[in-house]
Amino acid sequence: MQIKCVITDDEPIARKGIRSYVEKIDFLRLQAECEDALQLNNLLMTEQVDLLFLDIEMPHLSGMEFLAQIKNPPKVIITSAYEQYALQGYELNVVDYLLKPISFDRFLRAVNKVRDLIEKEQQDTSDSYIFVKTNKLLKKVTLSNILFIESMENYVIIYTNESKEIVYTPLKKIMEYLPDQQFLQVHRSYVVNASAVKAIEGNQLIMGMHKIPIARNMREHVFETLLKNKLISR
Repeated sequence: MQIKCVITDDEPIARKGIRSYVEKIDFLRLQAECEDALQLNNLLMTEQVDLLFLDIEMPHLSGMEFLAQIKNPPKVIITSAYEQYALQGYELNVVDYLLKPISFDRFLRAVNKVRDLIEKEQQDTSDSYIFVKTNKLLKKVTLSNILFIESMENYVIIYTNESKEIVYTPLKKIMEYLPDQQFLQVHRSYVVNASAVKAIEGNQLIMGMHKIPIARNMREHVFETLLKNKLISR
């Protein structure tokens, strides 16, 4: 496993210290360094990142202000000289809070915690499933096998790698059971498994032998999401 990380700190010496620790750990890969939260925000528009090492007191936008406004952030380890923000940090679901100066032992414990969390999430995702009622049966459908879901009035058709399941339920209802980080609505009638997108042709997504339309009003969001997940490049 490779965990892609970004260091964000306005102090060059602090960035250098964390960088030296990252370079000692095989499962960490330094993706970038940012001088402030604004640079980090721009970076996350185009790069998929697993872990942020984030300082708090920075110009323009503090680390806490950044975390409060970002949607679906990567895993975060706070690196700060100020302990008074620790409670607020944990309320924002940071994985760990490291006080400067940071010892290598403490750094290693924090990144090992991140690795364990990511491994558990990957395992949970690969094993996740739903039961749907189709042809008088309750059938188990593994989420990772779903290519896309098509809405047909009060029904949905679930296309998987092996089958096509017709289920009497509205699309909105079945979306409640799908993880947002994996499934993306691209049209009022279509939800796709983002990892199953093979190519883009104009305003259509290529999903195996299928072509799924992208709604005009959703195009920008769809492209930004797929770009962030490294499925397309410009």
